[in-house]
Amino acid sequence: MTPADLSQLIKDTATTVLAQRELDASVLPEVVTVERPRNPKHGDYASNIALQVAKKAGANPREFATWLAEALAQNAAIDEAEIAGPGFVNIRLAADAQGEIVAKVLREGQEYGNSDALHGQRINLEFVSANPTGPIHLGGTRWAAVGDSLGRVLEASGAEVTREYYFNDHGGQINRFARSLVADAQGEPTPEDGYGGSYIHEIAAAIMDKDPSALTGEPAAVQEKFRALGVDMMFEQIKNSLKEFGVEFDVYFHENSLYESGAVERAISTLRDNDNLYEADGAWWLRAEKFGDDKDRVVIKSDGDHAYIAGDIAYVADKFDRGHNLAIYMLGADHHGYIGRLRAAAQALGYDPENVEVLIGQLVNLLRDGKPVRMSKRAGTVITLEDLVEAIGIDGARYSLVRSSVDTSVDIDLALWTAQSADNPVYYVQYGHARLCSIERKAAELGVSVDDPDLGMLVHDKEGDLIRTLGEFPEVVATAAQLREPHRIARYVEDLAATFHRFYDQCQILPKAGEQAEPIHSARLALARATRQVLRNGLTMVGVSAPERM
Repeated sequence: MTPADLSQLIKDTATTVLAQRELDASVLPEVVTVERPRNPKHGDYASNIALQVAKKAGANPREFATWLAEALAQNAAIDEAEIAGPGFVNIRLAADAQGEIVAKVLREGQEYGNSDALHGQRINLEFVSANPTGPIHLGGTRWAAVGDSLGRVLEASGAEVTREYYFNDHGGQINRFARSLVADAQGEPTPEDGYGGSYIHEIAAAIMDKDPSALTGEPAAVQEKFRALGVDMMFEQIKNSLKEFGVEFDVYFHENSLYESGAVERAISTLRDNDNLYEADGAWWLRAEKFGDDKDRVVIKSDGDHAYIAGDIAYVADKFDRGHNLAIYMLGADHHGYIGRLRAAAQALGYDPENVEVLIGQLVNLLRDGKPVRMSKRAGTVITLEDLVEAIGIDGARYSLVRSSVDTSVDIDLALWTAQSADNPVYYVQYGHARLCSIERKAAELGVSVDDPDLGMLVHDKEGDLIRTLGEFPEVVATAAQLREPHRIARYVEDLAATFHRFYDQCQILPKAGEQAEPIHSARLALARATRQVLRNGLTMVGVSAPERM
């Protein structure tokens, strides 16, 4: 019986108890909270439902808890139900009911943890979207790892997810990038507002190799040629880097297409028609403050050029017009202002602003000898995705970036993430999986199977801890999806690995040399196999491999 199953049982029982006493059962919450007590002596699970609703239903909390405990104790799945304090109900599951968690994991395999909680949601998940003016730096690498993991978690919860990269090929940064390429090709210094670094020299040289006459012609035509070829080359490098990192997108959306297709003008026309665009001081302004932004925003500047937000407005409309009912933007630490303006833009266009979510990610620091390595795309001292992977590997890079909440900064210590020890979180979890695979191989040699195991034999404290941890995985996944927090999966698998290692130290899984296999060995092997499956499922959700040997 998983925590979700127990939650439903408590609710059903509470409904019956209240109805029998002609009390109001409508006060019960949709989902009854079930938690594991800090002290195992207090039972396997505890619920404070009596404290939550008794008075609303017309009863004393402890009295209601007593009724509930007595009724729960009649269920075969409950070994014991006791009252604690002012109205807590502590519950201990019957061994067979607890063992059903193991059976459920083995039945569902790689599907264990999945649900249809977000069925019907069509989510546009935009992440990375780094400008094609240089390699992906650590901030973009964090979004690559977190965004890909979040997409997996949302899909595991039943959502249909479109992973999208917004390809910025329009505007001032692209023009500066083009000027930097031209300057390098001409052997001139990097422009004051341009981009430097070896990648600029490499791309400029590649353009000249492809078209030896690229520098011939009017300056504007030369810059346009370098812009077009340079952006394509840079973006191909970005896509290849992401693919090697295990991240691929369903859609690469070109910002320039919003202008070429007339989408920007159509969005502006809509805003004019519904009076959410007004003229002042020679410019056209979005009534953003009206919809919760901190100020109105210029959409068309006084010189007639579009402000950057014009493309953002059209892009919001395009996401919903393609059939998505939720748009999630994953943006960098310097984009806090985008939360209000994107939601305001959506509402001004007639869409529900609640269907626009903006996640802001904080900075990443790479530590060397205890000191952060600085990066600057323009100065050419960028710490790139490739640099991080070369230093700590793909699994280490992804895991180190996913395991912390995005609203906190991350310090990646090179010594920690390359250590083959329990101090290295990804090594610790992967070692747990490899150890479980080794147990499976040894079991095959000894002829121990899991055919029809008696899971009711799993009554040791450490067995119970491990089983209950396995049972929490579906709820962890559901919460990670609901809160957009894939780091919960990483933290969970670390806890699961630790719980397994404690079980391994206390419980003999396989018979010793010369001993015959007993039913307890089959039961424990089933528990070990279920643990291996859940570790693998969790690692897969964060995009990290589950090695069978280490």
